[in-house]
Amino acid sequence: MMRGMSSELAGVFIARWAAATASERANSQLFLSELCDVLGVTRPEPTRDGGYAFEFEVTEHHADGSTSQGRIDLYRRGCFVLESKQFQAAKAEASQLELAAQEAGVIAKKKSSQPVRGTGAWDDAMVKARGQAERYVRVLPATEPNPPFLLVVDVGHSIEVFADFTQAGRSYLPFPDPRSFRIRLEHLADEKARERLRLVWTNPTALDPARRSADVTREISGHLAELAKSLEGAGHRPRLVADFLTRCLFCMFAEDVGLLPERSFTDLLDSVPTDGAGFQELVEQLFREMNSGTGKGISIVLRKKLLQFNGG
Repeated sequence: MMRGMSSELAGVFIARWAAATASERANSQLFLSELCDVLGVTRPEPTRDGGYAFEFEVTEHHADGSTSQGRIDLYRRGCFVLESKQFQAAKAEASQLELAAQEAGVIAKKKSSQPVRGTGAWDDAMVKARGQAERYVRVLPATEPNPPFLLVVDVGHSIEVFADFTQAGRSYLPFPDPRSFRIRLEHLADEKARERLRLVWTNPTALDPARRSADVTREISGHLAELAKSLEGAGHRPRLVADFLTRCLFCMFAEDVGLLPERSFTDLLDSVPTDGAGFQELVEQLFREMNSGTGKGISIVLRKKLLQFNGG
């Protein structure tokens, strides 16, 4: 029910902000507050005491010994520093937004000195905004931990996500990768995109690939332990069970790195009847072929050429 409601809210949110005209100071806090509603997280608090607030004050120290006050657009302790801007839509997009704004009764500004989205000037401005967010991380009070995430928002257009799970505050990289670190407004219709941002707000370390890999490794280790116990319970010697499972794991690894044809071992497992009939004979033959290679011939089991692994 909540997920369906989030999807409905996301649709309304996307339509509403797609028509917004460039006015960073007027729109930023409203946009981010409504984004919190879409994500199902609490809105920022009215004071900075809880470490989750708009306009979080920091003191910047300069080389000449002077200081100046800075304000983080939105800060959440242990989660993120967010820098917000709002730039101009491209001409074709702008005309559509102007029409939508007129229908919504919004008066659009005729002129703006802001960079136009999709241009080199816009890219430069987003990089500059990221740099500003990184500077804010470096001047956080000593009592504040470096957040694992930086967010750079172009209000009504996109959210760029950068992560440093070491929390050293020195190497924020596009997250999860350079191709998909930018969440555009329309992407918020996708529950996966909303869930990623929801975790940035509520449990950022859950997005750490190293932690997720460790969790998966523990889960798989549990399954392997159960499998080993069942094989040993069937009367097989522990050393033989260990060697057999190691060979199977190697076959899966060999698929991933291209030593075995893609999905060949996985498809072999899928082809075996659910009662396991023929499995032993098939894998015995495959192990023999892997140990000797097929030369100019092909594998009887996989119907493809195999390299000689000589791994026993």
